[in-house]
Amino acid sequence: MSGLNLDDFASLIERPDAVVRRDAEERRERLAPRPGALGRLDELGEWLAAGQGSVPVKPIERPRVLLFAGDHGVASLGVSGGPETGAQELVRAALAGESAAAILARRFGAGLRVVDMALDCDPDTFPEDVTRHRVRRGSGRIDVEDALTAEEAEQAFRTGMAVADEEADSGTDLVVLGDLSVGGTTAAGTLIGALCGTDASVVTGRGSAGIDDLAWMRKCAAIRDALRRARPVLGDQLQLLAAVGGADLAATTGFLLQSAVRRTPVILDGVVATACALVAQRVAFRGPDWWLAGQASGDPAQAKALDRMALNPLLDHGVTVGEGTGALLALPLVQAAAALAAELPERS
Repeated sequence: MSGLNLDDFASLIERPDAVVRRDAEERRERLAPRPGALGRLDELGEWLAAGQGSVPVKPIERPRVLLFAGDHGVASLGVSGGPETGAQELVRAALAGESAAAILARRFGAGLRVVDMALDCDPDTFPEDVTRHRVRRGSGRIDVEDALTAEEAEQAFRTGMAVADEEADSGTDLVVLGDLSVGGTTAAGTLIGALCGTDASVVTGRGSAGIDDLAWMRKCAAIRDALRRARPVLGDQLQLLAAVGGADLAATTGFLLQSAVRRTPVILDGVVATACALVAQRVAFRGPDWWLAGQASGDPAQAKALDRMALNPLLDHGVTVGEGTGALLALPLVQAAAALAAELPERS
């Protein structure tokens, strides 16, 4: 890919400050209640302090829900339980404040942003601030053709980087990262299966809408065929995203890497965001130090990818709706960890 060297991310991404983390741990030893009594909230508070470079930790005041949107050609095979009209219906509900994620974001005081990368609809359907980054109308059918051209993959990846810079520059201090897609979990399963070296059946889930057995078999066959196309390009992550990813997944991967460069913490939602995180880890091994797994979605591919990255989900409530919803439920937990780490008094 011209002009974009992914190897640079390995040196640009630094680990959260280990010295600050030790200071946060020592401060926690002096706080009430006793160390360990708050369980994982202690770990979250120390992780935030290290990322911020601040003891005591600063409160999470400007969280943002970010949803990359796109349609996937593979959905035409009947592998998804998403709306037949495509992801535009999901986008419309989110923008109207009527989706589960939009309702929770409003309740938790988080801004919500939708970025159209490859919706299969007229760009005039939605406001210009949603569609201005669109790369193409729908991504290719990955079982028989590339999702994107090389140029489109680079454009989408760079868009994700630019959005990460926009969020960091605007003062966003935590991102809840999800997707609005139809067919996206098939692409995600393919990426995870390819990177983990597993068979299609191991990484084929039932998606956010819970497809039936026949649809699951069609999805498994699509992932099997896409895996054959993915394996020859495993050494180049941009080529991999072009072959079997999609514009929304390429943008999400670029966003994750640039957010780590900008030291912006991210809560991952479901299997799509997790697949992109696994691709990003291949690019820069320190990347996962800046990410939290918001929830276990029940998707086998997500579980495999999280295990590979050593990320332990914060929640497991059986939430499968996607669209950032499960990760949003973890947001108050992270905010609580920051508040307690900052405001609990020291023992006399």
